[in-house]
Amino acid sequence: MISLYTWGTPNGKKISIMLEELGVPYEVKTVDITRDEQFDKAFLEISPNNKIPAIVDHETGQSVFESGAILLYLAEKYGKFLPEQGAARYEVMQWLMFQMGGFGPMLGQAHHFMRYAPQSIDYAIERYRVESKRLYGVLNTRLGKSRFAGGEDYSIADIALFPWAARHDWHGIDLASYPNVARWYAEVAARPAVERGMAVPAA
Repeated sequence: MISLYTWGTPNGKKISIMLEELGVPYEVKTVDITRDEQFDKAFLEISPNNKIPAIVDHETGQSVFESGAILLYLAEKYGKFLPEQGAARYEVMQWLMFQMGGFGPMLGQAHHFMRYAPQSIDYAIERYRVESKRLYGVLNTRLGKSRFAGGEDYSIADIALFPWAARHDWHGIDLASYPNVARWYAEVAARPAVERGMAVPAA
């Protein structure tokens, strides 16, 4: 059994999608970040950076925080969604890191300044709107060359990218302007495990 500590954010949904894809038993433990539950002492023992998601694998006693690390842990433990070796493995790893380093942090800033900032800051809004468009452009070019982000097979790179792309409207992005992303998005969204994972935690 795996305990998933999560909330309804793109980073949290990466892991519920992965667990649904793997079909392994897991329990959901919500961490309400609107009530600062991420600062609770018990949670900090699992996730010292006070961020969701985090997991505890009760079979091994291993706890893991940071969504990219969790995806790697689960992919390696269960032998799915990450090639074992060679160039194919690094193709997936590159696009996982693209999400972790750019198509996540930058889009998160777009969320903040476009939707949540207590005052509107035109410079910040424009900066992250432009960067969002650039990142979608990078992904669009990639998906013009391969079926999925990491290559011809669905992988943890797609699992990482999808929940962020699912909020494209928050980024001021019309997917019609990025046809390769739109094609990929529709294919990934149609996967039953993705649909189930995106519904975690329950509203």
